[in-house]
Amino acid sequence: MLILSRKTDQQIKIGDDITITIIDIHGDQVKIGVEAPKNVKVFRQEVFNAIKSENTAAATPAGSSVEKILSLSKLLKK
Repeated sequence: MLILSRKTDQQIKIGDDITITIIDIHGDQVKIGVEAPKNVKVFRQEVFNAIKSENTAAATPAGSSVEKILSLSKLLKK
């Protein structure tokens, strides 16, 4: 991981196409702007994790989830 110190209005370049600009620093909160080509998806980590989780759940066949719940239910009854 590369760690950089920046001040308001300073920028960071990632490759030729992505620019990160420090917009504001207030206490422990930093606001950044990200300029990237439209084909580059930019997400906050928690949003990315939620999308990934939803995609995984949607790709899981419903039958296997039901079978797992029934198996777990039987184990809990013992």
